[in-house]
Formats: sequence, C-alpha cells, structure tokens
Amino acid sequence: MHSAVLLIEFGSIILGLGLLGRFAARFQLSPIPLYLLAGLAFGEGGLLPLGASEQFVATGAEIGVILLLLMLGLEYTASDLVSNLKTHYPSGLVDCALNALPGAAVALLLGWGPVAAVVLAGVTWISSSGVIAKVLGDLGRVGNRETPVILSVLVLEDLAMAVYLPIVTALVAGAGLMAGSVTLAIALGAAGFVLFLALRYGRVISRFVSSDDPEKLLLVVLGLTILVAGVAQQLQVSAAVGAFLVGIALSGEVAEGAHTLLSPLRDLFAAVFFVFFGLHTDPSSIPPVLLPALGLAAVTALTKIATGYWAARRAGISVKGRWRAGGALVARGEFSIVIAGLAVAAGVEPSLGPLATAYVLILVVLGPLTARYTEPVATWWARRREPRRPEPAPRTAEAEAPVAD
Repeated sequence: MHSAVLLIEFGSIILGLGLLGRFAARFQLSPIPLYLLAGLAFGEGGLLPLGASEQFVATGAEIGVILLLLMLGLEYTASDLVSNLKTHYPSGLVDCALNALPGAAVALLLGWGPVAAVVLAGVTWISSSGVIAKVLGDLGRVGNRETPVILSVLVLEDLAMAVYLPIVTALVAGAGLMAGSVTLAIALGAAGFVLFLALRYGRVISRFVSSDDPEKLLLVVLGLTILVAGVAQQLQVSAAVGAFLVGIALSGEVAEGAHTLLSPLRDLFAAVFFVFFGLHTDPSSIPPVLLPALGLAAVTALTKIATGYWAARRAGISVKGRWRAGGALVARGEFSIVIAGLAVAAGVEPSLGPLATAYVLILVVLGPLTARYTEPVATWWARRREPRRPEPAPRTAEAEAPVAD
C-alpha cells in the first residue's frame, strides 16, 4: 500500500513538473519559479502536503544538485578556467564585492548572525548560469561580443563556489576554526589536484571514461560522479564541489557525449530539487520576509547590472553591449537555492529559507526581463538626458533685405 501511494505521489509530481515546464516554455519563461511554487503548494502548510514520497524526493533533490554542478563542470576545460582566472579575475572581485556585501549586510541588520550573513552573501552573489544561458539563446545573443564577458563572470563565480561551498558547509555544521580550516584546505587541495590532473592528464582520463556505447558512457560518468560526490561529502567537503571537479576533469568528445546523455537527467532531478526546497518552506513564512526580499532583489539587480557594465567596459565592449551584459547577469536561481538549502538543512535561521525562496522567485522572473530591456531603456534614458540643441532663429524679412551702401 505504501509503495502504491509513493508511486502515485511521485508520478503526480513528475507529471505536474512536465506540465509546468510546458506552460513556462509557451511564455518563454524560466520554469524555476513555477517549480518552487509547486513545492510551496504541496509542502509544509501548503494546500495538499505530501507524505509518502518525501524521502524519495529528498534523495532525488540531492542527485539534482550533483548533476547541476557536474554539467556546469563539463562546460569548461581546465585550461579555460585557468585562462579566465588570469584575464578576468578583476571582474570576479568586483562581482563579489558589489553582490555579496548587500546579502551579508541584510542578514546582519536582521540580527541573524555571522553564519547566516555568509550564507545570504552567497545567495545574492551567484547568478543562475542555467537561466542566463537559456535567455541568451532565446534572445539570439550567443554570438554577441559581450557574451564571452558574461560567461567569464559566470565561470569565475563557479570557480568561487569550489572554495565557498566548503566554507559554508563547515560553518553551518558548527565546525570550529580548526575543523573549518582543515575542510577548506582539503577542498582547495582537491580542486588544485583535479585541475593539475585535468591539465596534464585530461586526455588520459577522458580516454579511460570514453565509450562508443552511450549506455556504458552514461553509467561510467554517472557512477563516477556520484562516487566522488559521496567521498567528498564523507571528507566534510560539499558533494556538489566533488561533482563540479569531475566535470572539469572530463574534456573533448567525452564531455560532449556526457553532456548530451545527462541533460535530460539533469533537468529531471534539478526540477525535483527545486520542488524539494519549496516543500520545506512554509508559505505562511514568506509574507514576513517579503519586504526585505523585494529590497534586496532591487539592490542586487542594480549591482549585477553595474557588474556586467564594468566587466564589458573593461573588455572594450560598446555602451549598448555593456548594458546588455549587465542586464543578462541579474537572474539568480539554482545555486542560490543550493546555498540556502545547506543552511536550511542545518537549521541555521528559520527565516533564511523563506527569504531566499522569495528572493529567487523575484529575480528569476525579473532576470529575463532585464536581459531583454536594460539596453533599450538605458538608450532611451540617455537620449532624454542629452541637452537639446537650440534651434536656429528664423530669419526675418529685415535680416534677409540687402544692406544699403
């Protein structure tokens, strides 16, 4: 009986997510806010709380986070990462300063303490690579001159995650300074070791994993990723970081083949992850934090636009391209929820989850709009601000008459 209820509940969840995804696609929107709303509707304090499938959904959500980070790692080679670090690290520093500090400041102003401040700083800092990539494709801007600048900022944020997530994991677990330092050292050592292997022996690793049979390639890559993620978690390093490093280590045809095979699984389990986060957020807890979420969303939307503008200007992009780069970076999504989820699971601050949910809902809807309209609005405003040239005075008949000698 229990298994039948589980199948009915989980099947209903998957079917509902598919219908929500189709609805979002019809209106060219990101489905993430709809997935979060679905979780709110069927979670604690929702319309119809789920019971039997909760543990299964929790496991699926964990796999979703692992696949999100794996797919992100597959997008870049180790040499790409090193090149981006050397060329664009000032943009990454500006990005961190402008977008992490508002989140930390709000957490401290609300009296949530330093651990919550570090968590909320990450929530407001990291843009959504998935949403931004989809928006750039929908708007036909993949080949634009400013797009490499946008991707460089996203890559630097992803690299920062490899350092940031172990710190957050140690902090929310209540680890002391020594334990936290050991965790960070292990994470940095693992990241450095994987980058070294990827640079020196990337072809050997890819050849070992490679297979002409899609089934075998899928099983080897998925099994290796989950295994490494589990070992990383056992070492008190985030499982997501382990998955990200596996993605970086794979390159060439293996990375392309794995990306194609794993994309549907990523989409499925990532959707389950967003639902799971919503399931653990009581809808009645959102209204009290809605005002701070709106204010934080407004401030960090502007700071992201400023980040993109500055990075594009530094790369010599035209003014219109600078505004397009800034508008494209506004969306927050999967990584903000991943970071908040770590704190929620550890019980750091009860209001942090609702605030993060409301914040992401606002910006994941606003992000595609700013990507589309920031540049036209900025151009219109600049034209309005231009001083009008005085019109020449009309020539009178007297002025036109010939002067008498």
